[in-house]
Amino acid sequence: MRKLLLFTYLLISTAMLSAKEVPYLTGRIVDETGLLSQQTIVYLEGIMKAHEDSTSNQLAVLLVTTLEDEVLEDYSLKVAETWKLGQKEKDNGVLLLVAITDRKMRIEVGYGLEGVLTDALSNHIIRNEIAPNFRRDDYDEGVKAGVEAILAAIAGEYAANTTSEFASSDISGEIPWFIRIFMGLIFLLVVGSFTFIALFTKGCSSWFLFAFLIPFYLTFPLIIFGITGGITLFLIYFFGFLFMKLFYFKTSAGTRIFTSLSSHVKSSGGSGWSSGSGWSSGGSSFSGGGGSFGGGGSSGSW
Repeated sequence: MRKLLLFTYLLISTAMLSAKEVPYLTGRIVDETGLLSQQTIVYLEGIMKAHEDSTSNQLAVLLVTTLEDEVLEDYSLKVAETWKLGQKEKDNGVLLLVAITDRKMRIEVGYGLEGVLTDALSNHIIRNEIAPNFRRDDYDEGVKAGVEAILAAIAGEYAANTTSEFASSDISGEIPWFIRIFMGLIFLLVVGSFTFIALFTKGCSSWFLFAFLIPFYLTFPLIIFGITGGITLFLIYFFGFLFMKLFYFKTSAGTRIFTSLSSHVKSSGGSGWSSGSGWSSGGSSFSGGGGSFGGGGSSGSW
């Protein structure tokens, strides 16, 4: 029993020693990397202090060299809770964390500000205000743009242009081509098989499966093939399925094809199927005011 307790103690001690420590809160900007210029730090400290003086909201920025194998979200929450950003009664703190070597960042939002600085808005700020500057290694402008956007969002003065973002962004561009090819093959194999079953099955089960597959065609192709390719594939699926079922299979040639292929679906057990999926869908002294965080915010990379 003693050996077991000793082993457990050593295991926990090792984990604690290997965990990345939270730095001291020495100011509103804590830059362990030395990448930010003094001019940028002074400017950001000024606008963040002015915002806090007028609203009591507390925003802090932390730049670290690396997360040291820590999970971004876990470490960000640990920093925010250790620093106790925001007021105790309002939970109105925000942390912008940037890990340079890992090329990751997160906006951690306190309970009290989750209604105005939403997860979606935080994600928009990361993708459209901070990341473009970081990709150019312009960390001064990236952090400056992020802080200004966060303060504007809290004040209700930041409007995310989701229409232009959707039209100009290409999610697939962030994924290596070989991973996209692999994901595309898996998608075509799995979803394509169910599409074939839906197409050559009679009755309500065919239409149920058709509707069931719509969300899959609306999401995964956008990630794998990009905006244009994803929308094109969905339109082909949606209108192509309706055309085949409502018109082509009612012609003599279509009837022969349907009869021939539907027999293969039945013989392979295609009429019975099940699926299971799990989805799980922030020179002067500065200190936190006792605010609380619950994991609200958004993460990103560049």
